[in-house]
Amino acid sequence: MKNLSALILIFLLVACGEGEKKAPPAAGPGAAAPPAEVDVIIVTTGNATTTQDLPGRLQAVRKAEVRARVEGVIEKRLFAEGSDIAAGKPLFRIDARIYQAQATAAEADLGAARAVLDRYKLLLDIKAVSQQEFDTAQARVKQAEATLSKAKLDLENAVPPAPISGRIGRALVTEGALVGKGEATHLVTIEQLDPIRAEFTQTYSDLLRLQQAMKAGKQKKVDVLQVELLLEDGSLYPEKGRLQFTDLAVDPASGAVVLRAEFPNPHRELLPGTFVRVRFPQAQLDNAIRVPQRAVMGGPQGQSVLSVDAAGMVVPLPIKTGAMAGADFIVTEGLKGGEQVIVNGLQKARPGAVVKPVPWTPGAPLLASPSRAPEAVATKPEEKK
Repeated sequence: MKNLSALILIFLLVACGEGEKKAPPAAGPGAAAPPAEVDVIIVTTGNATTTQDLPGRLQAVRKAEVRARVEGVIEKRLFAEGSDIAAGKPLFRIDARIYQAQATAAEADLGAARAVLDRYKLLLDIKAVSQQEFDTAQARVKQAEATLSKAKLDLENAVPPAPISGRIGRALVTEGALVGKGEATHLVTIEQLDPIRAEFTQTYSDLLRLQQAMKAGKQKKVDVLQVELLLEDGSLYPEKGRLQFTDLAVDPASGAVVLRAEFPNPHRELLPGTFVRVRFPQAQLDNAIRVPQRAVMGGPQGQSVLSVDAAGMVVPLPIKTGAMAGADFIVTEGLKGGEQVIVNGLQKARPGAVVKPVPWTPGAPLLASPSRAPEAVATKPEEKK
């Protein structure tokens, strides 16, 4: 019995000792989080075309204001407002009864004048009428022909046609309205929208600075016939345009030069009067360093970018930028090439923090916008103290 009691006591002591051993800590809120992923680019040098986004507005390539050429009451509108219309299509019908009567009377007068002229030809041969009387009869025929031509023209103008093909706007008159009374009443407007024109301006000082840089050999001239269009929401229009016109004079009021470009508009997405920006190529640069615009941050100390070093640590780099190359900045100071610059995920990157860099894919959705404040992390109920 004594031996059995001793064994039980030893077993209990061993069990208590095992219970006092600490279990390994489980992963929880205090565990270290994995490094945040950020999108980066490797800075390289290469050729770049500098661009400038110039303000402008869209205009129709051709615009026709259809006006009443004769006086009368509108009987019917013959088109659908806001539709595409072909040149020559009738647009309105004006009450033409008076013009029809005038044309009929003019035809009768012309017939009578020609009959008289035919008789005078016979009488002139036998000297029964004088040459003066014959000439008078001949003049009356010509006058009657002119009167008939005018009457027929008025009859045609009672149904005004579309002078050009394009998109027709809303009717400015309704059935029953008297038009052409003392003035050429504006009936409707037709605009040709494909292609569409963008008229924009460039300051003469910028133009002069660019010319001086080219003369100094700092920049090379590029073909500026092809331009791009930025819409009001900042998106890039998929169709490229061509420069059509550059004014040779400077506007004294604005100090700018007017330029004009045309863009395809097959789906009528672009409408006249829209405010746009035209991305205008200016010059070619060799061995240029460019970074996406959204990678550059501004502050009281100037511009900077966030880079990732070999150890994965975020390091701020002060830079200076010059011209634009599309949506990218041309970096003039601060980068030499080979740096890993953060483009996407700037909100997750803090100087000194360790991050995981991944290659940036242009057009990929933003991981975090640098203009927004960090979002609060939700606390699970079991983590509350």
